[in-house]
Amino acid sequence: MVIIMQDILTISIRTCLFYFLIILAYRIMGKREIGQLGVMDLIISILIAELVAISIENFNDSIFNTIIPIIILVVIEVLLAFLAIKFKNVRLFFDGKPSMIISNGKINYKEMVKQRYSLDDLLLQLRQSSIKSIEDIEYAFLEHNGKLSIFPYNFFHINSNYPMPLIIDGKVQAETLLNINKNYTWLKKVIIKNNLSMSDIFYAFYKGKKIFIIRKSDLI
Repeated sequence: MVIIMQDILTISIRTCLFYFLIILAYRIMGKREIGQLGVMDLIISILIAELVAISIENFNDSIFNTIIPIIILVVIEVLLAFLAIKFKNVRLFFDGKPSMIISNGKINYKEMVKQRYSLDDLLLQLRQSSIKSIEDIEYAFLEHNGKLSIFPYNFFHINSNYPMPLIIDGKVQAETLLNINKNYTWLKKVIIKNNLSMSDIFYAFYKGKKIFIIRKSDLI
């Protein structure tokens, strides 16, 4: 009886300890909603959950066999998050980029096949957003976390000017230039006209045949 009570006490203490440890770990890794978890975030979450479950089940093993791997995972997550902010290629490798699934009420089947995103998946997310018809949608983007971002037509069904990113953190978005039938030379002339260089620009987007620029110096 005494041994059983000791085991229960050990399991209870470990459970409480890991509860606060996981809260601390996620505070360090940053605030993010469950539905916004990327691939790396999801993997880290699953691994931490498995490590904790194994440690609580095998309560006779050293607790450091779990704490050390969790610390390593948190360090990896924070390091990758920092690299993803600094380097676009790292971010694209782990998270990918949004995919345009619907444009002007028309489905991009080629992109759906590429993303292994079925028509049933699309219709399900449209129903969840109270969208009756695909033709009511001007743009729809499949985000890296699997969520569908939907932009319905306005009341008069007139095409709006969707803001398309041209420069993100000093990096030119070649795909946008292609979509608006412009080239790098044209963009460079516009930047020079504004007495700026690419490295000075944090974000620039194209809307209504105009370029809107946010300088790095404008940031807080």
